[in-house]
Amino acid sequence: MKTKITTDIINTENDSPLPVSVLDITDTSEKPPWLKVRLPTSEPYQNLKRLVTDLNLHTVCESAACPNRGECWSRSTATFMILGNICTRSCGFCNVITGRPTELDLDEPRRVADAVKDMQLKYAVITSVNRDELQDGGASVWAETIRQIHQSSPNTKVEVLIPDFCENWDALNVVLEARPDVLNHNIETVPRLYLPVRPQGKFTRSLELLKIAKEKGFTTKSGLMVGLGETDEEVTEVLRELKAVNVDLVTIGQYMQPTPKHLPVVRWVHPDTFEKWHEQGMAMGFQNVFSGPLVRSSYHAEEQAAKV
Repeated sequence: MKTKITTDIINTENDSPLPVSVLDITDTSEKPPWLKVRLPTSEPYQNLKRLVTDLNLHTVCESAACPNRGECWSRSTATFMILGNICTRSCGFCNVITGRPTELDLDEPRRVADAVKDMQLKYAVITSVNRDELQDGGASVWAETIRQIHQSSPNTKVEVLIPDFCENWDALNVVLEARPDVLNHNIETVPRLYLPVRPQGKFTRSLELLKIAKEKGFTTKSGLMVGLGETDEEVTEVLRELKAVNVDLVTIGQYMQPTPKHLPVVRWVHPDTFEKWHEQGMAMGFQNVFSGPLVRSSYHAEEQAAKV
């Protein structure tokens, strides 16, 4: 799959501290021509922005500075972010605030369900920050959010993009018992780059989470970013690892540095390479692979899940 949507990016000079041995480095001082988007101005965009503000909700679209926000919000689709907007982890790629969360909003599930109902969504995507300070990692709030959406919008399918719960599989089961339609957990990057990219994560832990969910009969999904110093061969190997635990859906997109304080872009991956990974993934037997410069975890999620 090729995407025509692109975005402007602020870059710094490439002085990557990533421990890479083989790099396909391109000039990152200028964005490539396929990375441009129009500024959002549509009425649906403005309406959704007001709704999120009025209900005091967070979206990963805003918190993570997603380049697709204009397109998705103009189509009245958004990824709601629960458990607040302060994350207990410090991933090198993520624009979400890192720190110690100050509160747990137990009314948040109701407000998310109200937003889903007001927007008349047929497909809702929910994600969250990591709340490692909580005994269950926020699993009870996750489950209540899913239940509230099912109750108020019974015809709406729910995709959840969940954290790893620090390997607390009892917490994972709390979420699964609420019966989301798609269980998404991002692998994020190749194993060699976990330390700088996802220092509190574990590649094998994420694979185990996806394996457990699949063994319980759920449609599973995962995604990764490229452009952080991985090789093409390492991306292909990650696809093999995901297929080994029977993941159904995969997303692959270009990493974009949200601020100069975050990890730099090591290379801009050409759309032809994304197309190659799409073809490889489909040949491996995934139900669907969305692979393109602007693809993100929840990008056209309903369309991708429809292929299952």
